[in-house]
Amino acid sequence: MTTAGIPHSYIPFSLLFFLLSSTLSSSSSSSSSSHLYPGTGTETAEKEGKTRSLHSEILRDEAVARLNDLGKVSDADDYLERTFMSPASVRAGTLIREWMEDAGLRTWFDSMGNLHGRVEGMNPSAQALLIGSHMDTVVDAGIFDGSLGIISAISGLKALKSNGKLGELKRPVEVISFSDEEGVRFQSTFLGSAAVAGVLPVTALNISDKSGVTLQDVLKGNSIEITEESLLELKYDPASVWGYVELHIEQGPVLEWTGFPLAVVKGIAGQTRMKVTVRGSQGHAGTVPMSMRRDPMAAAAELIVLLECLCKHPREFLSDGGNCNEHTLESLSTSLVCTVGEISTWPSASNVIPGQVTFTVDLRAIDDVGREAVVYELSNQIYKICDRRSVSCIIERKHDANAVMCDHELSSLLRSAAYTAVQRMTGEIHEEVPLLMSGAGHDAMAISHLTKVGMLFVRCRGGISHSPEEHVLDDDVWAAGLAVLAFLESHM
Repeated sequence: MTTAGIPHSYIPFSLLFFLLSSTLSSSSSSSSSSHLYPGTGTETAEKEGKTRSLHSEILRDEAVARLNDLGKVSDADDYLERTFMSPASVRAGTLIREWMEDAGLRTWFDSMGNLHGRVEGMNPSAQALLIGSHMDTVVDAGIFDGSLGIISAISGLKALKSNGKLGELKRPVEVISFSDEEGVRFQSTFLGSAAVAGVLPVTALNISDKSGVTLQDVLKGNSIEITEESLLELKYDPASVWGYVELHIEQGPVLEWTGFPLAVVKGIAGQTRMKVTVRGSQGHAGTVPMSMRRDPMAAAAELIVLLECLCKHPREFLSDGGNCNEHTLESLSTSLVCTVGEISTWPSASNVIPGQVTFTVDLRAIDDVGREAVVYELSNQIYKICDRRSVSCIIERKHDANAVMCDHELSSLLRSAAYTAVQRMTGEIHEEVPLLMSGAGHDAMAISHLTKVGMLFVRCRGGISHSPEEHVLDDDVWAAGLAVLAFLESHM
């Protein structure tokens, strides 16, 4: 399938937005009427039999019910919130463990709160296939982010069990429900998966949340004793792992626009998170003349606008520096995104010129060299503006993750599995499965330090995520489960 002569298997963000705006009316009708699924006409006995043979009761009906049940497990009464080792997170882990055991898996929790479910297959000594995602959420979350990957993996294995084929897997398969990916509680992402990959520093045990409680204290409060030595022991032996696969909602609009339920992920953008602190002179709002102010709020506002300009037009800022070649500049023009998501002031009163303003910066790009060039240029510009305004600026890099490219072999197997899933559901031959880049971070980024990784995206309505409006069609949940099942069958 092509659009305006351009294959939809990979569409740069900037081109996608242009095409979306120029074909809004036609794409809307196409998206709503072309889901590539059966069942829009009169059902026949043959089709009903086919539906049963595709494990719809496990991969769709039960999976959707479990997603809804898990979505009710929250630390808040009015919205979904599960942070690292919170009471709701512990309850969610108990529930997922029951589902893993229902699928025939041996289960255990490790000392970072990750939940594991494993089946040994025909050769327990063979390298294991890991499949995973995260059980934690952001604040006011949707029910599919992270959870869909866990539930689909469990459902795929349960479908094999129902066929009596779970023991025919030629290698061990282990599902991991990671304890933390979002980084909400400790502002440090991938705590669970980084521990398994062996890249979580022992100093992480001493990081604290906003209440001053350390990560080590939280684990101890949940009857998990962890030391520097036991943290290091969580690392898997790379020689024991064959590869890692993660299924996740797209969190973007491309699949809905193309009308296809699944996509193979080509790679994941690198990330830098920073905290910028601007300090000036606190004073009375009514008595300090404008010409004599050292206002960190006004300075922060200029810095935030600078960030937006740099990230919208990186070529204008970086072309003369010599640090970026044409390929890098082109990559930045299509993949660079920057966000200020949090601002705090002190003392935060309407009649006081603040003495300090702090804001966060989230910067992502698929090209690591380009991302570093942007960080360098942004830092230089920030210091210049702060000097001109006679305020001080402190820039702290809180998190860095390099871009990750998915393994070619795994991607090929996942592409075949996605193709098979849709073909089984529709009984028709379709065009090539889309190939997309991920602008969001995933546990696969941490696990890439341990083994090769591959990812599948699942279509979500409107591309909305990190919101209670997040939604995946029941039949798309089914397609996801069928794809996992088809992928597992390639290991039999």
